[in-house]
Formats: sequence, structure tokens, C-alpha cells
Amino acid sequence: MPSMIVIATTAVPDHLRGALSRWTSEVVPGIFVGSVSARVRDELWHTVTEVVGNGAALLIHPAPTEQGYAIRTAGTRRRVPVDFDGLTLIRMTAASKVKEMQTPS
Repeated sequence: MPSMIVIATTAVPDHLRGALSRWTSEVVPGIFVGSVSARVRDELWHTVTEVVGNGAALLIHPAPTEQGYAIRTAGTRRRVPVDFDGLTLIRMTAASKVKEMQTPS
């Protein structure tokens, strides 16, 4: 059964945006919304995680949680989802830590 998904992207390759637009609508630059099956959602997310590169992506989809949705992320972001007693909260990291995380050692 199809369910609504939202994928937000930042600084990803154009070919990834093209692949996402085959299954979803790009309502504003970098924000994709669609109604797809769980299998298609997982395949799309697998593609995103493989080619995100130096960019970042976030997927929100329905899930049997207290909040009614789940969040997945790929790439390096300042906002990091954290589980807090069953609720997903967003933790902000310092800009310097994000740069450290992006710099290969």
C-alpha cells in the first residue's frame, strides 16, 4: 500500500535529483514529495545513500511510532536525529564539528 514520503536534499548531484523526480514531485528545489510503496521507498533511499557524496539528504516516512513517522539521514548535517525515550528529537551540532566530520582523516 503506497504511503506519503518526503525527501529533502542539499548539494546532491543533478542525476540524483532526476532519479528522485521519476517517482516523486520536486515541489521546491531539493524537496521531493510522493506516494510510493515501502519497497520503492527503500530502493530510492538506497540510491540516495549511494550517491549523496558531499551533500546531505533526509527521508521522512510513516512508521508505527508514537510520532507516526520515522526519519532517516544520509551525508553530514548539522541537525542529527536522536532517539530520546522513543521520540525522535533533533540535536544541533556545532559548525566546527560538522567541518571536522566532513574532513577526511
